[in-house]
Amino acid sequence: MKRTLALFLALLLLIACTGCAAISPETPSSEGAQDELPSAGEGGQAGQSAEGGTQEGEQEGMKITVTVNGEEFTATLADGEAARAFAERLPMTLEMSELNGNEKYCYLDEGFPTATYAPQRIEAGDLMLYGSACVVLFYESFSTSYSYTRLGKIDDASRLAAAVGRGTATVTFASREG
Repeated sequence: MKRTLALFLALLLLIACTGCAAISPETPSSEGAQDELPSAGEGGQAGQSAEGGTQEGEQEGMKITVTVNGEEFTATLADGEAARAFAERLPMTLEMSELNGNEKYCYLDEGFPTATYAPQRIEAGDLMLYGSACVVLFYESFSTSYSYTRLGKIDDASRLAAAVGRGTATVTFASREG
């Protein structure tokens, strides 16, 4: 019975992973997700830690605009290869799915370069890459044992949880004017 339930839940997660879609023509829709997204707080570690456990992008990078369900935020991209590749694909509008009451995610058809590390703690506003092709926007803070590649961070995430709402969220990432 437990095995059947576990298989059923894995199937639901797989269906959810293929459910997000890129809306803008600059970004392809996600079909056939290849990585399984971890749920927050589960044991185990996804991905590999960067040597020495340091995170990519500790220096500040380019400012972008992130519009979540019509509400605008400013974010700072990390100073790393993944963030630069992400910036090259802007503007990008994604339909991001809900997971665990703390994050929105969307798998893309094409991946990014990775420099994974285990942050130990996720902060509200973190913009991360899980695997090479899953963009994740966290709107709540929590401890984690999973590994990610840092893309950037919302500068002031105090309104983010309210903006993302429940269920899917339409999120547009764009270069900042001025």
